[in-house]
Amino acid sequence: MVSMMVNSHYTVPSIKGFDIQNHVGVRSTSTLRFNAGEGLRRRPFVVRASESRDGHVKKMGMSVAQCEAAVVSGNVHEAPPVPPTPAVPTGTPGIQPLQLNRRPRRNRKSTALRKSFQEANLSPANFIYPLFIHEGEEDTPIGAMPGCYRLGWRHGLVEEVRKARDVGVNNIMLFPKVPDALKSPTGDEAYDDNGLVPRAIRLLKDKYPDLVIYTDVALDPYSSGGHDGIVREDVIINDEMVYQLCKQAVSQARAGADVISPSDMMDGRVAADMVVVALMHGELVLGIFLPNTIIANQTMPFRHANSFYGPFHEAINSSPCFGDKRMYQMNPANYREALIEAREDEAEGADILLARISPFLGTLDVIKLLKDKFHLPIAAYQVSGEYSIIKAGGLLKMIDEEKVMIESLICLRRAGAGIILTYFALAAARRLWGEKN
Repeated sequence: MVSMMVNSHYTVPSIKGFDIQNHVGVRSTSTLRFNAGEGLRRRPFVVRASESRDGHVKKMGMSVAQCEAAVVSGNVHEAPPVPPTPAVPTGTPGIQPLQLNRRPRRNRKSTALRKSFQEANLSPANFIYPLFIHEGEEDTPIGAMPGCYRLGWRHGLVEEVRKARDVGVNNIMLFPKVPDALKSPTGDEAYDDNGLVPRAIRLLKDKYPDLVIYTDVALDPYSSGGHDGIVREDVIINDEMVYQLCKQAVSQARAGADVISPSDMMDGRVAADMVVVALMHGELVLGIFLPNTIIANQTMPFRHANSFYGPFHEAINSSPCFGDKRMYQMNPANYREALIEAREDEAEGADILLARISPFLGTLDVIKLLKDKFHLPIAAYQVSGEYSIIKAGGLLKMIDEEKVMIESLICLRRAGAGIILTYFALAAARRLWGEKN
């Protein structure tokens, strides 16, 4: 091929509209002459993209064949040289490099590489946004939860859902603040088909048919005693309470709830002859017919009893009238007990294991345990107290609120949670949405 090349001059014609004086990054005269066998007679072009004024290196107007002919002849446009290695600070000891087979830091040396190798990723699709609702028309702030409000179910709720959907959060969970006059010892308002939660579900489904709505099945917002069950003197009775939960679950499912989430910690509440049967074959239990598709439900298998729920109780205006909830909620000191509760709920028909475990940084081991032992999807709830602590630290400038927020959610994902209920859902999604775009 080389023997057939002809030693002749080739002149690159001047390019219409090409002003060499204004072309940053190219050095040469307007006429390029080279000999096919001898190479360039003048200095080659040096292309420096970083020096271009408009962000792009201007084209020379040569055809592909002309460019290839130049390269074959050895006339290649020069690119900037490799930057020199920076000098180490004065006083740095001169030593022989360590003989290491692997240097993991190399995978962390740039933002792009760190993102490439990140094992636990966070997306708005992972979030469920818990929302408090009330009967009023105005949104009222919750003192113990800065940035959170009791939303008016007709206006504020719809607007907040719109904001969440705009940044990719399409899962919400509703918690009602029920008027005191409607509360009773047996919590009958919980299964009123025209109650606050069923009305809000129907309104949201009318506006956003594809919105995924989770509901909480428990009596504490509706009970005059403030407990998750029916109080008999100083005892929370179990079986009668589960029957009330069945009626509440059916009412919510009939309104259009996608995910039914018992959180009361009564024994047997997810059993096939109670909540699940009520959803699948409602007519057998309550004289109500519901399609089988309503069984797209979730359960919260267990929750630790602790003080991190204080802001939540303020939000729904429902604190226990006596004692606390330790007589039926799980002891946070217990590890194996979580397996017992989870196995029971899986056997009773739970579709998802959702753990209300807190403080989350102290109980990630339990989420990991569930992930390793069960094949069901694992969800975690970053509860109100954790939210308030991070917000308070941010307001006092003691921590970087946004960074701690993201890191806390990443910790839950790393431990094994596929779904995260968090009051930071909107703020975190906005941060992730901004990074993506």
